[in-house]
Amino acid sequence: MLTVEVNGKSLQFDEKKGTILIDGKPVESDMVKLDKNKYHLLFDKQSVTIELLEKDETGKQYILHVNNSKKTVKITDQYDALLSKLGMDKAMSAKANQLKAPMPGLVLSIQVKEGDTVQKGDALLVLEAMKMENLIKATATGTIKKIWIEPKQAVEKNALLIDFA
Repeated sequence: MLTVEVNGKSLQFDEKKGTILIDGKPVESDMVKLDKNKYHLLFDKQSVTIELLEKDETGKQYILHVNNSKKTVKITDQYDALLSKLGMDKAMSAKANQLKAPMPGLVLSIQVKEGDTVQKGDALLVLEAMKMENLIKATATGTIKKIWIEPKQAVEKNALLIDFA
């Protein structure tokens, strides 16, 4: 059973039966793929056009264009529900406080400065390892508290590079 949350409203989808439940009651639906990221859905006697705009790396959150409006969709399965019940979901979504070197290498450049606010996916620095340039990106939104390294500095694996506030 999957739970699909669309802008705060929860729907349940029974994968085995292929049915959608709203408040525990089955709803008739049918979907046809129109293009790579575009679908047509008949849902509860309504015609809906859906286009996938963005998908996060976990495949659990999507931004869709649904009948001319953007919708945020979150999907949880039985494993997500179990993690939540055990309180482990909060530990997995905790904000990163430090960035450590993922490998030994040479810091080529630093794209941020102390006090900068960064978003998830923003470039932080370039680390050269084995003659390859590796762009190190922010894993979460945060503010740069302290930069511990300088350009042209050699670092070992797990060396502290940046502290976040």
